[in-house]
Amino acid sequence: MTTTSEPRPAADKLDGAVLKVAAVVVLGAVMAILDTTVVNVAIQALTLEFQTSFDTIQWVVTGYMLALATVIPVTGWACDRFGTKRLYMLAIGFFLVGSALAGAAWDIESLIVFRVLQGLGGGMLMPAGMTIMTKAAGPHRVGRVMAVLGVPMLLGPIGGPILGGWLVDAVSWRWIFYINVPIGVIAFLLAWKLLPKDQSRPTEKFDFPGMLMLSPGLAALIYGVANIPHHGGVGATSVWLPGIIGLVLVVAFVVRSLKIPNALIDLTLFRNRTFSISMVTITLFMIAFLGSMLILPTYFVLVRGESALQAGLLLAPQGFGAMITMPIAGRLVDKIGAGKVVLPGLVLIIASVAVFTQVGADTSYGLLLAALFVMGLGMGMSMMPISTAALQTLTQRTVARASSAMNIVQQTAGAIGSAIVSIILASLLAGKFGVPTSQGQLAATAAVMNPATHDAAAVASGDAFASTFTWTLVLVALCLIPALFLPRKPVQPAAEDSEDGTAPPAVMMH
Repeated sequence: MTTTSEPRPAADKLDGAVLKVAAVVVLGAVMAILDTTVVNVAIQALTLEFQTSFDTIQWVVTGYMLALATVIPVTGWACDRFGTKRLYMLAIGFFLVGSALAGAAWDIESLIVFRVLQGLGGGMLMPAGMTIMTKAAGPHRVGRVMAVLGVPMLLGPIGGPILGGWLVDAVSWRWIFYINVPIGVIAFLLAWKLLPKDQSRPTEKFDFPGMLMLSPGLAALIYGVANIPHHGGVGATSVWLPGIIGLVLVVAFVVRSLKIPNALIDLTLFRNRTFSISMVTITLFMIAFLGSMLILPTYFVLVRGESALQAGLLLAPQGFGAMITMPIAGRLVDKIGAGKVVLPGLVLIIASVAVFTQVGADTSYGLLLAALFVMGLGMGMSMMPISTAALQTLTQRTVARASSAMNIVQQTAGAIGSAIVSIILASLLAGKFGVPTSQGQLAATAAVMNPATHDAAAVASGDAFASTFTWTLVLVALCLIPALFLPRKPVQPAAEDSEDGTAPPAVMMH
């Protein structure tokens, strides 16, 4: 008598039910990511529209980040208390209303306030969506889930600058916010219809003292860091005072959390060696990579004289490269371990950034586009697999809070990385043009736009960018150290996960 093994399609691919849930989560993610990239392209148009300074208009972006940092610590508890479906729909609602109001803003102050409202939704949207998605897929398909969700994520950086440039030039800056309204309505209706019902479960007592330490602490810390580029250092009161207050509050939170049960952020997660190594890698990666991404469009606009739309088109090869490797990397992480995927990815990123350390006023576009494509290949092999390594070993009890911890690290490290690279670039430009640090980019822009000084100014500015990329190269190279200790073989899901078929959430970087 012969026996045959039952097929296990669920172990090999994502079924229709999971893909329906994925469609809802992807819509919400694309909405949030598109919003971020589109707004960056419109900064100059907003400055002219509201007749304000660049320092003020930056808060359209920074206010959003502050809101994210403030609301993320609460998301883990809220997922347990109210259910992920309810929280996800609430997050979409906040984002939808914030988008509509931002499009109707009548002055810069109202726009900043409405961007904060968007951020409150965006901060809950990502971890709640990822928790829903990975619970639906199961522990054995975490890598595939990240691959499916990661590809649409990359459409934001590709399409966002292009869409934003077109909307600002051909329609109105208001439509960079209104564009979210139809997407948000569809996402809300699909979430209500397709997402599985929330199951009631006991919740732990909420750590209000911890929230009153961590949320304002992170907000103050990011506020201080965000002010560094304008003041050219840490000597200004608006830099060091909120920075110190924020640091004290965060340290107080850590000390208190180690002594109490049910803390807002479960610091015992860091006793997990793989989780801790992954978090260190993610921190260094976000500082280095987001810093590089910040100045790439500026190089094309300032040194090469491209428009915002053209700069967005020139960045597209990066997204295409990542779209190629990300699905492959997702499968490989499940089969051979994150370490064997992340290390080659980081090497590709290092090689591409090395090209940008040699940029000038007339560097071949073919070389730059090839380097961006290679950088994208490396992104697809490193960004999501690092998160997978952190989350595959966690138990169901730590699902939402682990996602919150990782999102907090990403937002904070990204803000710090952007500030560090901005300071380096501003200082180098200021040195080239003999002006204070806060005036470096303005002086370079004025000199480049003047026909009499254009050529020399473009060369000097190109040198400043090349030197800045050298610093980012060092930061990316440092990621190799913790990445060496990432798992190099498949990770078995934690025992508690198998009880209900759920899994830790993927985390989306945005």
